[in-house]
Amino acid sequence: MADSACKRSLEETNQSMQDTKKRRIMPKKKGFDDEIFQETEFYIRDGLRCIKPYYFTFTTHAKGRWVGKQLIDIFKSEFKSNPVEYYLKAIQNGKITVNGKTSTADMIIRDNDVIRNTVHRHEPPVTAEPIKIIEMNDEIVVINKPSSIPVHPCGRYRHNSVVFMLGRNFGLQNLHTIHRLDRLTSGILIFARTLGKAQELEKQVRERQIEKQYICRVEGEFPTEMIDCKEPIDVVSFKLGVCRVSNKGKSCRTVFQRLSYDGQTSLVKCLPYTGRMHQIRVHLQWLGHPIVNDPIYNHEAWGPRKGKAGHIEKDIDSVVQTLLLDQRQNDLVTKQTHHADKSDIEDENSKDTSSPSVQTQENLNSIGGHQSSNAGSSETKQNNPPHEDVPSGQKAVDKDCRECQLIYKDPTAEEMVLWLHASKYKGPDWEFEAKLPEWCSNHV
Repeated sequence: MADSACKRSLEETNQSMQDTKKRRIMPKKKGFDDEIFQETEFYIRDGLRCIKPYYFTFTTHAKGRWVGKQLIDIFKSEFKSNPVEYYLKAIQNGKITVNGKTSTADMIIRDNDVIRNTVHRHEPPVTAEPIKIIEMNDEIVVINKPSSIPVHPCGRYRHNSVVFMLGRNFGLQNLHTIHRLDRLTSGILIFARTLGKAQELEKQVRERQIEKQYICRVEGEFPTEMIDCKEPIDVVSFKLGVCRVSNKGKSCRTVFQRLSYDGQTSLVKCLPYTGRMHQIRVHLQWLGHPIVNDPIYNHEAWGPRKGKAGHIEKDIDSVVQTLLLDQRQNDLVTKQTHHADKSDIEDENSKDTSSPSVQTQENLNSIGGHQSSNAGSSETKQNNPPHEDVPSGQKAVDKDCRECQLIYKDPTAEEMVLWLHASKYKGPDWEFEAKLPEWCSNHV
């Protein structure tokens, strides 16, 4: 009897070890490849670059706090971008799996389990203005980035990012980012094509050997004399991306010089000597001349003085909350409930041509399908089922997708642009300059 029990225990242990090995995720590929760039299609509509919705799988190992909990309870408590009913249906339909197998809502999660959630991914449109190559050789790529396009995949953006566009349209892969620009900021963006060049340029950045020049349009009559702003800046909300001048912040410096004044707004040259988050925008707010169309630092949430010299009527948490609610309201107010045609849904889901998953290095967010930053998860993609062409802007439809039940109002040209442009970058033995955008070219 004892021998039999020992034998059974040994077999269970061996099986458990085999299951653990099977659950391990294969090593990630470096960067992105052609297969990933081709996983969906884009089309141009009314000056916008639109992405056809596609299937995408978020993958993660079970976190310590999940062990011993039911699968549905994890999604219910940790991923609130969708209602519980959605996750229950996704588990039932096999869109949420554990260790590659169909699961049940009450399944108990064990250590090192691999959870995958396949979602029907929708990306916001960006401008259809093409990326312009300023310089490209064996070592570097320099572009003039249009407004509205994020540099890297982030949040809901993936194929509508600079990195993906350069890979798909120019065959430029595994680029090294030297610096970044905000999604709404346009202008000079530099990538290195080799590790050696990346290290050389990064050293120049660290040692502040690179001179940066930006152009912006601000409210009011900016002083004629040169302004040297050295106010420290602190991040008060990483979630929304909000900063303010604070004694708790990091030291930074921006020099400003007025170029012109049209009676209402001023065109200003900005020379940032440090590279803090939103540095130029925050310093301009502090000076009482925020960028004219800045959705954060020229917002009424800061009070009638809009944060000039740090004067706000509410506590900073209330300001952030107002900005966040306004952002959510803008997202929600522009969409209307729309039930897709039933025949379209049935036709779309009768085609099952998904292929095995391919690992990517992209590290965006949670497995719940809510696109926020979370370093604990990786992503896998699945080939997009065949869809009809979408020249009219109609969406490919998934019957379980909440996004497919909504119609979004397209962003206007004004909403996609921040009047801040990286016009010139200069190093010890190199210099690049980007053409000025229309909002400032007639006022320099």
